[in-house]
Amino acid sequence: MTGVRLKPDQRVAGLVAASRTLLAEVGYERFLPAELARRCGVSEATVYRYFPTKRELLVRVAEDWFEEVFVALEPGVTEHEDTYERLHYLVRYAVEVVRSEPTLTRYIFNELRPDPEFRSTAIYRLNRRFTGVVVALMRDAVARGEFRNDVRVELLRDMIFGAIEHQAWAYLRSEGDFSTEDTTDGITRVVYRGMAAGPPDDRRPR
Repeated sequence: MTGVRLKPDQRVAGLVAASRTLLAEVGYERFLPAELARRCGVSEATVYRYFPTKRELLVRVAEDWFEEVFVALEPGVTEHEDTYERLHYLVRYAVEVVRSEPTLTRYIFNELRPDPEFRSTAIYRLNRRFTGVVVALMRDAVARGEFRNDVRVELLRDMIFGAIEHQAWAYLRSEGDFSTEDTTDGITRVVYRGMAAGPPDDRRPR
């Protein structure tokens, strides 16, 4: 971006894209707007003109990422008609989201989610839209009689995403790894078999 006069929206997009790359390299604790400015070929004052604080910049990076995640999610859901396959796809997608952006995920978990104002943020609303796809799937299964109706679907949602978070914590801290396949298959089987209104389909573990 050196020596090029960009429109404000272009400048913002460039700063956000470069921030995401830098964040993945150094982590949010060592993320410096001065280094971002150097990489983008602008002054540090330019960065602060568009993002008055480091937090505002990183929140914007997280929001744009969540928008990408949600936009890419829906087409894949419609490719699967079977409840088990849809659930498996959604769980795997959520696991792969965490794996693809561990630094951003950890930033949201550690820095944004504990904020008392978190529920009023765009990140919270985007996350609700994302997890709401899982809720809608399970409500549909209950309505069609495929799932029992004696467990709240919101509780099932929390169990699914809580299990993914617990499995991923060592990975997010760069202290270990976890299996995408084992995590996806295990969560899907437990939820589907536990909620099935009739005898579990023997096709299910895959």
